[in-house]
Amino acid sequence: MTDPDENRPEPPYPDQQQDVPGTTRDMDPMPDHGEDSYQGSDRLAGKVAVITGGDSGIGRAVAIAFAREGADMLISYLCEDDDARVTAALVEKAGRRCELVAGDISNASHCRKVVEHAVEAFGRIDILVNNAAHQMSFEKLEDIPDVEWDKTFATNIHAMFYLAKAALPHMREGASIINTASINSDKPNPTLLPYATTKGAIQNFTAGLAQLLADKKIRVNCVAPGPVWTPLIPATMPSEDVKKFGKDYPLGRAAQPAELAPPYVMLASDEASYISGATIAVTGGKPMI
Repeated sequence: MTDPDENRPEPPYPDQQQDVPGTTRDMDPMPDHGEDSYQGSDRLAGKVAVITGGDSGIGRAVAIAFAREGADMLISYLCEDDDARVTAALVEKAGRRCELVAGDISNASHCRKVVEHAVEAFGRIDILVNNAAHQMSFEKLEDIPDVEWDKTFATNIHAMFYLAKAALPHMREGASIINTASINSDKPNPTLLPYATTKGAIQNFTAGLAQLLADKKIRVNCVAPGPVWTPLIPATMPSEDVKKFGKDYPLGRAAQPAELAPPYVMLASDEASYISGATIAVTGGKPMI
């Protein structure tokens, strides 16, 4: 029996840096999104999903998995047109429809535009995956500009409120909202202070919203990844941190995006009908608490 871990790259990774927001094609090693491995079984047949940050990283892996499970989708992304087109092609290769909408979800009116586009294209929304995020590293509190603090909150948590509120009238009983939190929700990395703080807010938002929407039979959960090899890493972290990314976790490496897709599929499916308000940790063996 093959060891599923044997082909996963381990640090040290090659020296590399990118401009924000980063692109998949410039990463070394190239991330695995499940392009050649994910096999679906119609667990999301006939469903419609909206995925923010679906152009690359975790979002691309989720898009591939959702498509192979039978879902059509809209992918929202900032400006990474090439990455978004690759993801859309993978979705369409699986026989599903994919709409692309570029723009900044930190803007409330753009969030409403994303939802309107999805409803015009598909008539409803069954799954909302709030996955897009912004982060930057800072060694000292005094190095964090006010504008950076505001941008991180607007992208990472305010957008979840805008999108959930806009999507709600178009969601039926059994619909699912899945938010991407982080191990930083419980174990904040001090050099990622703005990002880590928003991730704590996301976990709290998830737990509260799950209770608020329970009477509508709409479930709300979050996935909390540990280190994941995505363009955000070489684009927002110092090169020395990129080289050893994930090394201090029990499994000794960062996750590949493909390893994050299964919990999103499970939470989106009808199999998770009694799971709401939960945080699913995917942290390579490091406890959340």
